[in-house]
Amino acid sequence: MAKNQFRMLRSALSGVEAVEAETHHSGRGMVEAEAGDIITVNPNEVHDGAPIGEGRSCRILYFDPTIVTGLSREISESGAARSEFPHPVIRNATIAARFEMLFGAVTGDGAADELLHEELLLQLVADVMRERSGTAERPPVPASIRAARDLIDDDPLAAVSLADLSRESGLSRFQVLRGFAKATGLTPHAYLVQARIHIARRLIAQGMPLAEAAFASGFADQSHMTRVFVRKYGLSPRLYAGAFL
Repeated sequence: MAKNQFRMLRSALSGVEAVEAETHHSGRGMVEAEAGDIITVNPNEVHDGAPIGEGRSCRILYFDPTIVTGLSREISESGAARSEFPHPVIRNATIAARFEMLFGAVTGDGAADELLHEELLLQLVADVMRERSGTAERPPVPASIRAARDLIDDDPLAAVSLADLSRESGLSRFQVLRGFAKATGLTPHAYLVQARIHIARRLIAQGMPLAEAAFASGFADQSHMTRVFVRKYGLSPRLYAGAFL
């Protein structure tokens, strides 16, 4: 068997991609997870590492961030939106079973049952958002760093410099560099590249040729996009595109 096998499945839910994988890459940096655990990865988080042992088989659902934000607003009693999952590893049999039900529903015989999809998706996101563990949650991102991050998020294709982020945040270039890395786990440049590779993945999934996807997502060329794609997802853009055929 190849080191990484990645199979896209047709998903009946718009904005949700379903994947089955045999991989030597893991999700959210250095985490320890066992069979049956749920691993969550938020947009633009560090996404590398390797599993303990010989690799893992996993099922993956990629959610468009707007879906999670919208659902979290419905779930929250205060109406506040939350776009990030609170914990990198969830060891909860009920949530794992809920995930399996949703995965099976959107990829299997129940693919036409819209009501079932909505119920399972809403219940899963609610359970995950409410999940608590013994580990402390990440402290809130300072407003100054949020402003710098938003400058990138608002237009990941735009050229941006440390001077731009400094003006937006009201911090010195060094302060914004240090604060950004502390708050997100990434330097501003690495965060920008991650945002662009998310765009590239969506465009490739939609059938855009690789060279065009590289240009449209802000990479200098296809080779650069490919290097980043392999580092993040553990397979080449060409293999990823072929999974949709």
